[in-house]
Amino acid sequence: MNIAILGTGMVGQAFASRLQALGHTVTIGTRNVADTLAKTDNDGMGNPPFPVWHKSNNTVLLKTFAEAVSGAEAIFNCTKGDAVMKVLESIGTEPLSGKLFIDISNPLDFSNGFPPTLSVCNTSSLGEEIQKAYPALNVVKSMNTMTVGIMVNPALVQGNHTVFMSGNNAEAKAKTATFLQSFGWQERNIIDLGDITTARGTEMLLPVWVRLFAKLQTPMFNFHINIQQAV
Repeated sequence: MNIAILGTGMVGQAFASRLQALGHTVTIGTRNVADTLAKTDNDGMGNPPFPVWHKSNNTVLLKTFAEAVSGAEAIFNCTKGDAVMKVLESIGTEPLSGKLFIDISNPLDFSNGFPPTLSVCNTSSLGEEIQKAYPALNVVKSMNTMTVGIMVNPALVQGNHTVFMSGNNAEAKAKTATFLQSFGWQERNIIDLGDITTARGTEMLLPVWVRLFAKLQTPMFNFHINIQQAV
């Protein structure tokens, strides 16, 4: 499958590597290809610049956001929550129409430092805002409640743990579930919460996640919903 990934950071890189290893054709979208390939500074978390990663993953294509999306059958949004709307505006409505858009971003607001707050919550969610702005796009919010390594390799956390999905389109969620299972998620651990409004709940888990991260001093954990079976 031809897949576009929006965002060149560590999240986009992790998804690109995993999806390509699974046999997909992967194109990463960026605002300016030349600028991205010219980066020499580590990112804010100390990870090497994109060209270092791309040198070892040079079969992953790098194009502008619009070019990456044009031939894609599915899109993974790996941009920051405060950037996604501008990215989608640069692509335009028509190229996005009818496509699966797996959104793993969160509306984190770091303007007042750490821990972040949410720029959208309670009465809406970033997933809803994307869907409202692009009604022909099939938005599925998923994997936004854990660190990226676990998203693409759930075996990094022992035992059963949960990944959620929210979206209006049943077919889009079924395709998303197929991706999740290819990453290693067991069907019983994939919970379809319902329509895109349920993304409010998963996005509002992030303040809990951030505080757990501070307490545990590791991002290698996840939430698990243990359902009591009827007797």
